[in-house]
Amino acid sequence: MADETGRLAALHALDLMDSLPEREFDSVVAIATRLIGLPIAAITLVDRDRAWTKAVEGAECFAEPRAIAFCNWTITTEGMTVFPDAAVDPRCEGRLHHYGSHGLRFYAGTPLHAPGGERIGALCVAACEPGTFTDAQAEALTRLAVLVDALIAARAMASEAVAMTRLSERRERQLQQAQRLAMIGSWRLRLADEAIEWSENVYRIHGLPVGDTPPLGGALQQYPPHARALVTGALAHTIETGTPFDLETDFLNTAGEARRVRIIGELETAGGEPEALVGVFQDITDRHAMEEGLRRRADRDELTGIANRAAFDRTLAERIAAAHAGDTPLALVLIDLDGFKQINDTLGHLAGDDVLRGIGQQLGEAWLGGSFAARLGGDEFALIVDDPRLAADPNALAARVEAALHMPVTANGLTMAASATVGAALLPGDVEAVRDFVHLVDTRLYAAKRIRIGERRRDERRRGIQHAA
Repeated sequence: MADETGRLAALHALDLMDSLPEREFDSVVAIATRLIGLPIAAITLVDRDRAWTKAVEGAECFAEPRAIAFCNWTITTEGMTVFPDAAVDPRCEGRLHHYGSHGLRFYAGTPLHAPGGERIGALCVAACEPGTFTDAQAEALTRLAVLVDALIAARAMASEAVAMTRLSERRERQLQQAQRLAMIGSWRLRLADEAIEWSENVYRIHGLPVGDTPPLGGALQQYPPHARALVTGALAHTIETGTPFDLETDFLNTAGEARRVRIIGELETAGGEPEALVGVFQDITDRHAMEEGLRRRADRDELTGIANRAAFDRTLAERIAAAHAGDTPLALVLIDLDGFKQINDTLGHLAGDDVLRGIGQQLGEAWLGGSFAARLGGDEFALIVDDPRLAADPNALAARVEAALHMPVTANGLTMAASATVGAALLPGDVEAVRDFVHLVDTRLYAAKRIRIGERRRDERRRGIQHAA
């Protein structure tokens, strides 16, 4: 039955059944015997199949089948339940042997309630002799039952508070564990005196003992100068405008280790006035390193280790804009390997890969002054040169690059010479697009290629004539 299901749920939620004696409940039944003038008083809880005495005065605690318990009448009928003489009461027919074994003839009881109003038991008084129950006695029993209901409610609230405290402590522990796992903590900066409050994990990220909070100036010293300016600017802007900030920057812990941190902050007000800055602080070093690695791999040619075509296009656009803005020289060098297919066909693709790696290494040599090197695809390479000395004479630069890329390659006892044709040009003042600059240098490259092919054919004819002679 739905009401019985709810009643039992309310009873079990209180965790009173089979609990240890509690002074408050024992005191009520002791008062009941004196106030009402009967020798026995009890607080009885009625479970699904049994009635159990939580507290009793004038008898021993006991449990009995619910079906034959006086208190079962109490929770199922309205108002006060009274048995003046169980020996002659028709309600007790078939149960006299039980009541006789307890020696009980008189019983009066009133329901006890869970905080939700469900009847969970009875406060009762009893005697071994038949008797009457006056209005004054009934009123006293009713008032005492209200007290017991209040005790039950208070006990439930206390249990709930303990449970909530335990849950809160567990959640706090879980929060701390999660913060440690995510390397994140919370902070608060009081504006009136610049006092700093940190959670445990913020100390851990700084490399400081918990509680050893530095002043604001000391905390800011753990940022490199460029990062310190970024952080102080963000704090000032939020204080002035109320706009939250979210930034990532470099950081040094107390051991001097370079880290990367994310700082989020917002303004806290009281009575409409700024009171503090609050936020979170997270060590994102590992994530940042992973992202940078992915970014580098996305911009790098896997075989040679230098930049790929996408990075070249982006960088050349940036360098063209910077050269025009600063009126500084910029040279572009395009490189096409000679006879690379023959090397692959004769010595194998592994030897061809060695040639490409060797080209990548040569384009990173110190004499190129940090020029931006890229593999555009296949056997095509490029250099973006903004060193004024190198860019001053594109033809000399092309010749020097061409000489540096002439190298032998050996495999399976065979040696071949790897070489390249190079075209170079200085950025004209009227060229702003990547495509136009590349096209200009491409023209130089293929002009040099035609010259190289012509020279090789003349050499071959000359050697053929000599051989015939």
